[in-house]
Formats: sequence, C-alpha cells, structure tokens
Amino acid sequence: MILLQLVHPYMNRSRANRRLINALSDLPGLIVNDLYEHYPDFYVNKPREQNLLRQADLVIFQFPIYWYAAPALLKQWQEMVLETGFAHGEGGDSLKDKVLMTAVTTGQAIDAYSGLENTINELLSPYRRTALHCGMTYHEPFVVHGIETITDTELDDVAMQYRQLVESVNDGIRAGKI
Repeated sequence: MILLQLVHPYMNRSRANRRLINALSDLPGLIVNDLYEHYPDFYVNKPREQNLLRQADLVIFQFPIYWYAAPALLKQWQEMVLETGFAHGEGGDSLKDKVLMTAVTTGQAIDAYSGLENTINELLSPYRRTALHCGMTYHEPFVVHGIETITDTELDDVAMQYRQLVESVNDGIRAGKI
C-alpha cells in the first residue's frame, strides 16, 4: 500500500499539489491522507495514523516548502505519531524496512535553493534522518521548483514524471529491490 501523507494547509488554492495528487489518483493501493483536512485543530489521532503506517509499504510526505520548511502540521504529526516503541527504540520496529519519500513544491526557482546553504537536500535532511532512525529506506525526493511561474503544460509533464517515479518505487518495493 502507498500512503501519501498530504500536508498542505491551502490545498483548495494549490494548482501544483492538486495536479500531483490527480496524477496518482488511480494507482492501485494508494491512500491519500490529507492531514490538514483531518486535523485542522492539530489534534492528531495517533492510533489512526499508526494503523495507516503499519499497512503501508511506501510512505510519501507531500507538501509545499514555506520559508524553507514544511508546514507546521507535519512536525506535529511526527511528534505525536513516530513515538518510541512504535517507530524507534525498544519494540519500535513498525516502520522497519518501509520506504519514505518526500515530494515537495517550491514557489521559487531552483537557484533559490542552490549554493552552500539551503539546498533542497539540506532542507529535507530531517526526513532522511527520520527514515534512518525508524529503520526505513529513504528515497531521494521529488521536487517541483518554481510553481509560481511553471506553465500548465510543464506542470502536467511534471505530474506524469511524479506518477512514473511513484510507480517505479512501488514496483521496486514489491520486487524486493528496494
């Protein structure tokens, strides 16, 4: 099962993230878990979320980068759900051997995330560390830069690339190659 953790506080205004989700919508075994829809008050249902994670083989955190970080609800979700005894520590092997991937959008062009500081991989390094800490495999992120200027045609192409990547990762998991 593919668990897509959608973390977008303004999904109704998101041209890019809607297209990315739509490109995956008919994938077998996909569950889109819209965290802002479920938890607008930031009160995360830990048993529900942990149950979804137990079922998943591939977990995708999809979110926009705001001010060089993820939306706040993702951090709250991590603190509530990825607890000792579930995700790590003694008896915490529920996520062992699962795959974690991030899919992010940025308003700025790629050059805003290059140089010695604040490369996109540096900004997403907490998710790599989280995966490793929880015994998961971290897959390189899928990044869409410059959504403020990208054309609809370019966005459609990017959405198809996203679908192909998710299918490829999922196929690799099922074949035991990832």
